[in-house]
Amino acid sequence: MCWKTLLLLLLCYDAQATVSHRWSRAVLFPAAHRPKRSSSMPLNPILQSSLEEVELLYEFLLAELDISPDLQISIKDEELASLRKASDFRIICNDVIPKRIPDIRRLSASLSSHPGILKKEDFERTALTLAYTAYRTALSQGHQKDIWAQSFRSLFQALRHDLMRSSGPRVTP
Repeated sequence: MCWKTLLLLLLCYDAQATVSHRWSRAVLFPAAHRPKRSSSMPLNPILQSSLEEVELLYEFLLAELDISPDLQISIKDEELASLRKASDFRIICNDVIPKRIPDIRRLSASLSSHPGILKKEDFERTALTLAYTAYRTALSQGHQKDIWAQSFRSLFQALRHDLMRSSGPRVTP
């Protein structure tokens, strides 16, 4: 009877470990994997797949952005806004990244306990969330500024930690 219990516990432990790793990709940015029915958002949109697209993302961030009262982000430069990747940028900024303090804190907590190195799309979305929190920190005053600054700091530390892990020595099996 004892060996059956041990075998059952071992199987449950193995199943739990498999399930948590299998579904970990949806934990950081769940909106990327659950598009709204009313939107034409692609499943798991990604901005950067080449060096040119990384440079384009940098141009988007340097361009003047407009954040409406309902927190919708748009690019003011009409030429940049007309590009196909600008549409993906708007989708990620408006539908995927968190914009409220509780959601950003939840993301920071998930990042601090995230095993391994972030996937490219998670790193990209975290960097965009960091840029958004920097913008909100600059616009806020008093106690709100302190809250946004703390969120900015925790996201920065998570990205820095990820970069340190990814540039560290690699162990080959």
